[in-house]
Amino acid sequence: MGVTCVCQVPVAEGKSVQQTVDMLHKKLEQLGAIKQGNFWVDCETYHATGNATGQPSKLLYVMHNSETPLSSMALFEGGPGLTADANFDVLMVKLKSHFQNAKGHKVESRGTRYRYCDFLVKIGTVAMSSSARGISVEVEYCACVIPGDCWNLMKEFMQSFLGSSTPELPAVFTNKAEGLYTPVDCMDTMSQYLELFGKVRKQQVLPGSGVR
Repeated sequence: MGVTCVCQVPVAEGKSVQQTVDMLHKKLEQLGAIKQGNFWVDCETYHATGNATGQPSKLLYVMHNSETPLSSMALFEGGPGLTADANFDVLMVKLKSHFQNAKGHKVESRGTRYRYCDFLVKIGTVAMSSSARGISVEVEYCACVIPGDCWNLMKEFMQSFLGSSTPELPAVFTNKAEGLYTPVDCMDTMSQYLELFGKVRKQQVLPGSGVR
C-alpha cells in the first residue's frame, strides 16, 4: 500500500454524473493509463442503543474495500478505528442489542481502476439508496509510504486530469503526531472515504442520478 488521496470531484456543468465519469476516464486513457478491473468501497452506519447518559450516541461506521476483501474496518465517530477480518459483520449482527444498523444510510462507491506507471487511480460513482450522489477519485502512489516524500509529485499528477478540482493535502496526514513523515496505513484511506461519504449524505439527489 502506498500514499493515497481520496477526493470528491464536482459534476461538470450541464453533464450528468455518468457523463462526468466518462470524461475522467477519457482523460486518464489519453495520458496512457490502462484499465485494471473494478473496485468498490462501502460504509454501513450503526448507532449505539440503550444510552443511559442522555448524551448523543456516537456512530460506528463499518467499512469494506475491494482491495482488502478479507478485512472489515470499523471507525467510531471522531475515532478510534480498528481493522478486523470479514467475520466482524457477523459480530455486528450478534451485537444488535447494543448497535442498531441505520437503515437507508449505506453509502458505496463503485467504479473502474486504472494503472499509470506507479499510480493506481480509481474513479467511482458514490451512491446511496441506488441514487448517485457524487463522484469519488482515489489516487495511490504505490512507490512510497511517506506522504511528505511524494505529495508534490502526486499533486502534479492529479492536476493532469483533475485540473482545478485537484485537492489539497488530506488532513488525515497533517493531523498525525509526526505529520507528513508518518508511514501510511489502510485506515488513512478509509478515513478519507468516510469524510467524503459524510459530505455526500448531506447532498441533494442529483438529476438523472439512477445508478447504472
